[in-house]
Amino acid sequence: MRKFFQEIKADLKFKTAGPGQKLSEPSRAPREKPRAEVAPKPRQAPTDEAQRAAAAALARLELKPKGKAAGSSQEAIKSQVRKELMAEAAASEKGLSMEEKEQEEEGAAAPSVSGVYFICPLTGAVVRKDQKEKQLREAIQAYFSVDPVAASIMEIQTFNKDREKVRVCVETMAKYLDNIYLHPEEEKYRKIKLQNKVFQERISCLEGTHKFFQAVGFETKTLPVPGQGKNFMCNTTEEFYVLKEEMLSRLEELKERKEQLLSSEPVRAQLHRQPAVFRPSPAAARFELPRDFFSLSAEELRREQRLRSEAVEKASMLRTRAMREKEEQREMRRYNYTLLRVRFPDGYILQGTFYARESVSVLYNFVREALRDDWLPFELLGPGGLKLTDENLAFNECGLV
Repeated sequence: MRKFFQEIKADLKFKTAGPGQKLSEPSRAPREKPRAEVAPKPRQAPTDEAQRAAAAALARLELKPKGKAAGSSQEAIKSQVRKELMAEAAASEKGLSMEEKEQEEEGAAAPSVSGVYFICPLTGAVVRKDQKEKQLREAIQAYFSVDPVAASIMEIQTFNKDREKVRVCVETMAKYLDNIYLHPEEEKYRKIKLQNKVFQERISCLEGTHKFFQAVGFETKTLPVPGQGKNFMCNTTEEFYVLKEEMLSRLEELKERKEQLLSSEPVRAQLHRQPAVFRPSPAAARFELPRDFFSLSAEELRREQRLRSEAVEKASMLRTRAMREKEEQREMRRYNYTLLRVRFPDGYILQGTFYARESVSVLYNFVREALRDDWLPFELLGPGGLKLTDENLAFNECGLV
């Protein structure tokens, strides 16, 4: 899987349609050194004579008297000499010079990413994937001091995963507020029994709903309820949400809260592209992806299990080519993220993290933003030199996941 992933990612190319395109180099890109016309000779491992000379130099240093200030400096020199000798010996065993060894290590590590990161839309903080929900919770909780109504709506929309239940809940809550706005003189519309079956099944079981009622002006009260059946003469008590009296003079505000509730959307952390630019190097084709790109959440694993069950049922059926292709596309949707890299004509490489189901148009915009002259036309070539002309296709449909 890793080899396949590397072959796919390393073969995405950038082809210019006109002269003059250059990639804007971010601050993290190393400053380019002047090119040497003649390749330098590789450094040789130290000879036996050089090693004996170095050992003699160390011995002379140890015989000299050590002062307070000079002693610490000499110790540092000795330590550095020992490190260099050990490094030279290790490099000679591999048949590599020190410079080649450093370049190999730097080149192998540079193109990799440490994980999948997200940007919190409320605070702008950048966090890892596994810290995303925690960061959102803390940010929304802090927002209660600014706008408790908006914060409670964020909780309802963001932390309740069943979208159908959220839709029914929001519509029911909006109906409560609408009844009060349309019939302010009717006392029955200003009271909501907490043990009511509809309230319990549609509203009370969802996160953030009680905070919303408190934020828009409801308070909890224990009120008597007339008895029924044989005990109709006896009164019992139950808890209600009751709208505060002062809210009757602010009905327009209540109407605005209803509209705000109906038009709300979940708060989603934005995927951090982690844009990076790398200088031309053969080592840029070697990279490692962290577990974040392959690990699945519990919800994704349940979806995968459902898809596998469906596949077992269909295995005994005769399938057309279109059906097989559809199943292959479903297989490609298992993973959520992809690391894409674009190689420019001058050898520079632009790298970014994307959702697997984002469209090719997103990649074109990503490349265009990195160009010094973003108005110049260009085209992208995928694996095998295939032109990525349909910008509406998703990455997993183009074989880029």
